[in-house]
Amino acid sequence: MEHTTRIPPAEITGVRGALIKRMIEKRLGKVPTAVGVYWHHPKVLFASFGLGGKLQKWDACDENLKSFAHMAVASLVGCTWCLDFNYFEARNKGLDVEKAREIPRWREADVFTPLERDVLEYAEAMSQTPPTVTDELVDRLHAELGPPAVIELTSVIAFANMSTRGNVALGIESDGFAAACGLKPMAERPGVASAS
Repeated sequence: MEHTTRIPPAEITGVRGALIKRMIEKRLGKVPTAVGVYWHHPKVLFASFGLGGKLQKWDACDENLKSFAHMAVASLVGCTWCLDFNYFEARNKGLDVEKAREIPRWREADVFTPLERDVLEYAEAMSQTPPTVTDELVDRLHAELGPPAVIELTSVIAFANMSTRGNVALGIESDGFAAACGLKPMAERPGVASAS
């Protein structure tokens, strides 16, 4: 059964649309469904692209940690699009894909370092309503990473919450990027039934 989004994707048209499609297809091979959904309001789409692009240029925090944090938010919130895309991106950026695929079950997996576990816990704690971040957790991250990296990590997690929650609300699901490039299926979050 093919999934449909809650707001059908718009046709990406015009000179600007053609340019966007060409750039995305060159980078990803196809245009994600999310781009069509957000094409209904290009200002929102381009603002999100702009912020996402700026986040990728930040370098105070390790890329694996930031990728893991975004995926932890996606797993907690239930954003299959973000899990799939970030797993795919981890491969493309040469990050640790074996650890990335274990994010949905990070508490049970034995592949993560104590620092990585703190980052994953922080991502989930920031994503709770209300947030459940503790002084002790931030103190450990601060001691291990330093202030600039903790600020950067916090901002990446906040962006992940914006994007994952928006995708889930609009019914945007995985476009199969990870599967298309032959990555093993993601581990399943304990207590969550398979969507097959």
